[in-house]
Amino acid sequence: MDRRKFLAVATAATGAPLLAGHTAAAAADDHLPALVRRYLDRALDAGSPSAVCGVVHGARTHVAGAGEGPGGPAPDGRTVFQLGSITKTLTATALARAVCEGTTRLDAPLVLPARFPVPHKGPRRITLADLATHTSGLPSLPPNLLAGADPEDPYAHYTLDDLATGLGQITPATEPGSSYAYSNLGFGLLGQTLAFDAVDTMLRRRVTSPLGLRDTTTTLRPDMASRKVVGHLAGAPVPDWHDHVLSAAGSSMYSTADDMVHFLRAQLHPGRTPLGAAIELTQRPRFTAGDQLRVGLGWHLSPLSGGRTMTWHNGGTGGFSTCAAFNRESGSAVVVMVNTYSEQTATDPRPVDALTFALLDELDAA
Repeated sequence: MDRRKFLAVATAATGAPLLAGHTAAAAADDHLPALVRRYLDRALDAGSPSAVCGVVHGARTHVAGAGEGPGGPAPDGRTVFQLGSITKTLTATALARAVCEGTTRLDAPLVLPARFPVPHKGPRRITLADLATHTSGLPSLPPNLLAGADPEDPYAHYTLDDLATGLGQITPATEPGSSYAYSNLGFGLLGQTLAFDAVDTMLRRRVTSPLGLRDTTTTLRPDMASRKVVGHLAGAPVPDWHDHVLSAAGSSMYSTADDMVHFLRAQLHPGRTPLGAAIELTQRPRFTAGDQLRVGLGWHLSPLSGGRTMTWHNGGTGGFSTCAAFNRESGSAVVVMVNTYSEQTATDPRPVDALTFALLDELDAA
């Protein structure tokens, strides 16, 4: 793999996708299975070995999967995929919960143990809100991450000692709070400042367990391993990603469509969950990055047709691509998960993103 592709894989699902225009068609509730099947077929046509799609439409939920190979069972809502950067919305929820409980503030500065130099530019320190809105000025990755990395598992070798060295090599590109630039490093540091060297345990105790997301975890249980599909890159099987240091950014989380539909229902109806105040806080726009993009804590907000707004995040690792989006006004939500890496181009969004947004728009128009 050349360095350009290596960088693209290591920074999968960064920034705002391009929103493709289309004509929405009505989708009656009793047509949900056929509608979802149509989008699954499109995912397979775009090169995914298998795909799962989950939708929420008012009181109805439908989850289904499809695979191109004959003979084997089709994936379903319990099939395990790597989640990628959708994990950032879980990390942001952990931050919001701490804020709501009064144990930290959004304007609190980034604090790490003494041996980890915190980059700075200008008079103001980087805050937790800057990390959660991608306005810290930090680069997408530590400058020393890719040196000696395995292109098929680029985070696995990286240690806390490496992070300390890498932070010392960084001068932020902009002053904190002044400009949007998607940063996996920033969210990795957000996790570390919330729970140093215990990020995965913190996310499980503070977010996924209270919300009932049993299969959303960085550690595969034996029953999950038996349900996991193999990731692919350019048609070839590839290993999963592993990461301990920057996992809060989404480099090693697993999940299922059933879990993500449950999570999206929590986004649509925060008051019905034990984390309602925190979820509401994550969805509140805090930074305007352009006409087509506002940023909450972790979540991105972009316009749909007709002036409506969707809240979304996409994700990806070396062999998986995911996207989740919802509209609280219509009570609709969509998640699509495929077991192949895909890359956004200068003119086209990733197929998984385009399908997710088109399906949400179609549901909203019903």
